[in-house]
Amino acid sequence: MTSVPTPIPSRTQFVLDAIRHRILTGQLPPGQALVETELAAQFGVSKTPVREALKTLAGTGLVVLSQYKGVTVRMVDADMAREVYDVRLLLEPEALRRAVRRGSPLDAAREALTRADAATDTAERSLANRAFHRALYLPCGNPLLGRMLDEVRDQAALVSAVAWAADPSWEREAAEHREILRLALDGDADGAAGALHAHIASFVRRAFPEPHPAEGRS
Repeated sequence: MTSVPTPIPSRTQFVLDAIRHRILTGQLPPGQALVETELAAQFGVSKTPVREALKTLAGTGLVVLSQYKGVTVRMVDADMAREVYDVRLLLEPEALRRAVRRGSPLDAAREALTRADAATDTAERSLANRAFHRALYLPCGNPLLGRMLDEVRDQAALVSAVAWAADPSWEREAAEHREILRLALDGDADGAAGALHAHIASFVRRAFPEPHPAEGRS
């Protein structure tokens, strides 16, 4: 008998979405302690849905569960950022290449760009950015590939949020997004994939540059 996945209770989903939104928009910065009782009081729920939401967020890599420190928002450092973006570089351009070759509609990506252009704050832009990238890779025709990219999606957004807080680069990235979508809509699968690869690679290089070897060391 095939088992059916247990749906997340509505209260847990509400808390999960709210905490994720606060993390990805910088309201809960990396290293911030997440105390069950405080969050339960803020959301008007018991500790149970908060606890379940935090477990789910730990599974996606947004928070860290520690025996000594409790639950904290995951810290972002250069090693973590490069690991996450390395996975994106390996998978995301290929997913877009396949989506374009399949002739998949990219209306959701176009809508996300419109939302990003109309955004009035960092939170809206961040969410629109996530939606844009997901709209490019999800119609690749391989559900497993889509799920693998979904698994690093939150961590990538956390890296972006930290980088944007230090050095906002919205306009540059918006222009790159428009070029990626133009190539995709023109049916240029390799061109779109190449532009997406360059977009992802340049972002992580700017935000987390590789250290230069020390000169003159004996």
